[in-house]
Amino acid sequence: MNLLPDDIFRAAGQAQELYHRLVLLVAPAGAGKTAILRSVAEARKLPFLNVNLEVSSRMLDLTGRQRAIRAGKVLREIVDGTQGSPVLLDNIEILFDQSLKQDPLRLLKDVARSRTVVASWNGTMDDRGLTYAQPDHPEYQHYPPSEIDFL
Repeated sequence: MNLLPDDIFRAAGQAQELYHRLVLLVAPAGAGKTAILRSVAEARKLPFLNVNLEVSSRMLDLTGRQRAIRAGKVLREIVDGTQGSPVLLDNIEILFDQSLKQDPLRLLKDVARSRTVVASWNGTMDDRGLTYAQPDHPEYQHYPPSEIDFL
């Protein structure tokens, strides 16, 4: 991955003009997304959140049904509880968990309405749209270009 921390920070600045102030760092697993987000967090003193860890720890005591109902609210509480902008989100895989019955892109867009969010996304983006995982994976998601209103 040939991005620099300044590239990410510049994109976050551009996202402030959008309705959904969301920047996705899209690349396959192992491409270096975490390293770049950590570099940005350290260089700019920005909040860096491991979504899997934060969300799962807050929902441990909930039933499966309660988790599905509260997942979006928990994510918003986590993001709202941080200081600094943009908020950097890594390890978002829990949002794709089928038992939560969520639309991960919608969740990210929702939290990015009031705050600039930069999130890592394991997948690809091209002229056919945005994907998460491979088509044969149970958590596979595909979003057509019409749903891409973020950077």
